[in-house]
Amino acid sequence: MFKENNKFQKFESKVWLSSPTMHGPEIEYVKEAYETNWMSTVGKNINEVERMVCETIGCKYAVALSAGTASLHLAMKLAGMEAYGMPKVGHGALEGKKVFCSDMTFDATVNPVVYEGGEPVFIDTEYDTWNMDPAALEKAFEIYPDTKVVVIAHLYGTPGKVDELNAIIKKHNAILVEDAAESMGATYKGIQTGTFGKYNTISFNGNKIITGSAGGCFLTDDEESANKVRKWSTQARENAAWYQHEELGYNYRMSNVIAGVVRGQLPYLNEHIAQKKAIYERYKEGFKGLPVSMNPMDLENSEPNYWLSCLIIDKDAMCKQVRGEQDVCYVKEPGKTCPTEILEAISSINAEGRPIWKPMHMQPIYRLNPFVVRDGNGRARSNAYIAGEVADAGMDIFTRGLCLPSDNKITVEQQDRIIEVIRACFE
Repeated sequence: MFKENNKFQKFESKVWLSSPTMHGPEIEYVKEAYETNWMSTVGKNINEVERMVCETIGCKYAVALSAGTASLHLAMKLAGMEAYGMPKVGHGALEGKKVFCSDMTFDATVNPVVYEGGEPVFIDTEYDTWNMDPAALEKAFEIYPDTKVVVIAHLYGTPGKVDELNAIIKKHNAILVEDAAESMGATYKGIQTGTFGKYNTISFNGNKIITGSAGGCFLTDDEESANKVRKWSTQARENAAWYQHEELGYNYRMSNVIAGVVRGQLPYLNEHIAQKKAIYERYKEGFKGLPVSMNPMDLENSEPNYWLSCLIIDKDAMCKQVRGEQDVCYVKEPGKTCPTEILEAISSINAEGRPIWKPMHMQPIYRLNPFVVRDGNGRARSNAYIAGEVADAGMDIFTRGLCLPSDNKITVEQQDRIIEVIRACFE
């Protein structure tokens, strides 16, 4: 266990991983919803959020929903229906079908596949951006050539290799669903994430770069798809004087109150990105000389939104660390450390970090699902009689990496103290 070092003073107020940053207009729009009594899932705030998102992202249609997960669910339903046709009531649009998914991501990227009865097939990560590996995706199509849907997330605000991934997806006549929940405002070759798939998602969850405390948007350039999502998200009511239903619906529409917060936040997107970028650059400078590196940024092709700053420890600087399903232990070695020790050290001064997303193929719920690495099947590769290692980039990054306090309200002095504490872990 980490031994607390008394030379590092605790912060009086907690320094968060990434908390909401309010500016003032948010409460005025919430107040407007209250005073005009538009407290439901219709109102000016919702209309303005949809207009502003389209303007900001560069898509033709945005549908404001209760969560990014709701958007991903309806995107999966649309993709399944496009690929495989209309399912019977009570059956998912992806029932019995495989869907290729980013492996190192939050489970909200993947669970909507299962909501629609699909089977996630996890595609390994590459080191250049910590996103889906195009070589592994190509290999997955060799193994499962009938797959017609691919969902890709942009980890921690850094776009993946969009051109390479999209070329493979189009070659195999598959449908791209883009999860830009973490990457709102990030661009790839000058184009905003959230526009590369046929069906796309952004999130306004409480820790995102723009927040409504909850909420998200479905994004598309296809009017019919936008209209379907708008209908499904309001219980799929037909145009009749009574409540008539011919399709399965959901209670997924965004509240006009939540939309008031988002409406007030959206003008500050570029300001938030600049603050996050400054945090990343200060960490990068502060860690010079340590056997570590930051989460990679493909600056040649993209401009990330720097949502979370992350750290990965060099392999030869890792002390012994063993993780179970809920517990972890490590053995301290001079000059070496591990994510667990660093997270304990950060916590000891009242700051919040967290582990890198545990890859989906390692999660107990998905332990039996297929997992594809760049040279083939990533499951059951160990062999008692043949020497060699399995190339599992996601597991490696999870083992050696962690997310640093990245709140855009963090002060330079607070960040300097966090850097000092992390440096002490290598002593």
